Amino acid sequence: MSKSTTTYEAIDGRIAPESITEDTMSGLKIVDGHAVKAPGDYEDPDRLYDMLIARIRKYHPSTDVSMISKAYQMAKTAHGNQCRKSGEPYIIHPLWVSIILADLEMDKETITAGMLHDVVEDTKYTDEDIKKEFGEEVALLVDGVTKLGQLSYSSDKLELQAENLRKMFLAMAKDIRVIIIKLADRLHNMRTLQFMTPAKQKEKAKETMDIYAPIAQRLGISKIKTELDDLALKYSQPEVFFDLVKQINARKTEREEFVQQIVDEVSDHMKNANIKAEVNGRVKHFFSIYKKMVNQDKTVDQIYDLFAVRIIVDSVKDCYAALGVIHEMYTPIPGRFKDYIAMPKPNMYQSLHTTLMSSVGQPFEIQIRTQEMHKTAEYGIAAHWKYKESNDGRKSVEAQEEEKLSWLRQILEWQRDMSDNREFLNLIKGDLDLFAEDVYCFTPQGDVKNLPNGSTPIDFAYAIHSAVGNKMVGARVNGKLVNIDYKIQNGDRIEILTSQNSKGPSRDWLNIVKSTQAKNKINQWFKKEFKESNIIKGKEMIASYCKSKSINPSDIMNSRYMEVVQKKYGFRDWDAVLAAIGHGGLKEGQVVNRLMEEYNKEHKQELTDEVVLERVAEAAKNRVHIAKSKSGIVVKGIDDVAVRFSRCCNPVPGDEIVGFVTRGRGLSIHRTDCVNMIHLTEAERARLIDAEWESDVAEEAGGQYLAEIKMYTYDRQGLLMEMSRIFTEADVDVKSMNVRTSKKGTATIETGFIVHGRDELTKIIEKLRQLDGVIDIERTTG
Repeated sequence: MSKSTTTYEAIDGRIAPESITEDTMSGLKIVDGHAVKAPGDYEDPDRLYDMLIARIRKYHPSTDVSMISKAYQMAKTAHGNQCRKSGEPYIIHPLWVSIILADLEMDKETITAGMLHDVVEDTKYTDEDIKKEFGEEVALLVDGVTKLGQLSYSSDKLELQAENLRKMFLAMAKDIRVIIIKLADRLHNMRTLQFMTPAKQKEKAKETMDIYAPIAQRLGISKIKTELDDLALKYSQPEVFFDLVKQINARKTEREEFVQQIVDEVSDHMKNANIKAEVNGRVKHFFSIYKKMVNQDKTVDQIYDLFAVRIIVDSVKDCYAALGVIHEMYTPIPGRFKDYIAMPKPNMYQSLHTTLMSSVGQPFEIQIRTQEMHKTAEYGIAAHWKYKESNDGRKSVEAQEEEKLSWLRQILEWQRDMSDNREFLNLIKGDLDLFAEDVYCFTPQGDVKNLPNGSTPIDFAYAIHSAVGNKMVGARVNGKLVNIDYKIQNGDRIEILTSQNSKGPSRDWLNIVKSTQAKNKINQWFKKEFKESNIIKGKEMIASYCKSKSINPSDIMNSRYMEVVQKKYGFRDWDAVLAAIGHGGLKEGQVVNRLMEEYNKEHKQELTDEVVLERVAEAAKNRVHIAKSKSGIVVKGIDDVAVRFSRCCNPVPGDEIVGFVTRGRGLSIHRTDCVNMIHLTEAERARLIDAEWESDVAEEAGGQYLAEIKMYTYDRQGLLMEMSRIFTEADVDVKSMNVRTSKKGTATIETGFIVHGRDELTKIIEKLRQLDGVIDIERTTG
């Protein structure tokens, strides 16, 4: 197939690896900061649709495709003249999502939902229209994939991301096909990421690495997971990615010859041993090599299992027979044998892995599995949704799915227990860490438990049951007493000692445990234990917040408003809301603002009668200017109401600004791109007032203004010293600096410093951008 018609797949549906490694930006025109295709390179929707139908017929020749055909026509009409960033018709995207689902051999309802997944979100059609045309099953799948609208109470992007994830996980619990469509959607978006701006590329790549690739891994869909990994690495760390590609390609021919020689030797020995086997070799995907380099702190040359030979046989018995033949042929490397058949991974992956030394002294890995295990490894949970029909026409889903979804049930527990979106998001990301590795250990009865690397006996106790963890007083490992902070090793047999006299977990345990599950259960214990005192503390915090904002608590403490807040955050009663505020799970500001929203809906008239808003209305007729006076900063035009600069976005002369009339504290000035201004409710928008800098303020260099920036960099020595040199040379006074590093070798540096205006700020940011290792710099917007 020619390159101009489809970049990513050959006609047989296999992913072409060179499509990931090539520089997809070359030859593309840049418009508004992002790349666009030349019209001659646009893909033909009807041709893609024919390809989709051909794929479906390949794995289910008798299927009726009328539903898919109807969905295609509806999506084509609905998206009409909408275009993607690349300039192509929008319908190309849902078509590719459906093709990816067909590659996973999904049922027609899933493919139909894939075709319609953006129709409700981006066009005039509603859920009801989908239900009427395609039935409830397809409508539920489409709704599960549809993002929530912009949430008016959302304070920032993190809140929105967490709310969308909550919705997605709930939809997944009803029907796991929701996440399979979402993964196909994300995969096509990642394949076409070159048409986004560089900042958007990094943002999407990070989200893919944090959330979507690990979910694909948890559900065992390696067909999607490996490509998401490589594409996320390509766009989040392009220098690292292309350097890795260059190093691996340096001795490509030599490596291919070596792998082929091993494949031929193994094939001959299997034939001689009368074992029917399919043998093939491959270089491991880039992200798995990068992950080993990071985790083991090695260079490419030091990673010896860059390639793996895979042997696929007919039965489990043949797997072990083939292993015997292999270990007779080559010398196994001690400690490098893993039996995932006897002890499957949590996503039900099964294989025998062994690393061997070849006759030329080059180590390599062999994986041995059955055809059924291979399908599970490639398709994971999607394997259950292939066209499998029982006699009554309904799909049969095997009980094995339950084991794979135990992880999803755990997340749904967190959803119920946790009201703070940021905490929920951190838990999810911690649990989905792509770089984390596992250890396997045993209960005294011989059951296998799988825990994150670095886990302690406390993690093990909570993995058994929260009651065991809460009553734990000690542990024995392999028959010997150990400290509770002992790091569990592969193969340890662990016995937990409990006592009814135990007072429960200690807060210190939160610093010792490694697993997200244990942290969550310990936190739950403290929440329940101190509920009464938390309720009292929560009441005090609400009263204090109301006082600081000049809000009368009796106005907003109405049972109707309180019920709305309870439902919004998923609490059973008001005491539970107060307790959550008391222990820090919920911010008092969030709750009071939500109550105010409900109050304002019913008291619109009272708001417009307020004197302060009358003044705003009058002042809006004139242009409002910010100027300095002896008494401080004032706004002329509305009786010299006192003005203060907001701390959330720190405007400086030269920024576009807007005024917001606060309750009792005069006028606060914000940047127009401040998230707190973007997410105001309709009632609060009435308090906005036009504002601008007086020309002499913007020009004079006497004023001093606090500016805050956020830098994303690679973690390296000497960076802070180079930054401070730039500030010193520019004679800039640094007021604050906060640095956070991650396991992935990146750092976030938040810096606050004094400038005289926007021009000076822009110059400093430009100098900082030139430092080695800086990924991106942005100003804080709330």
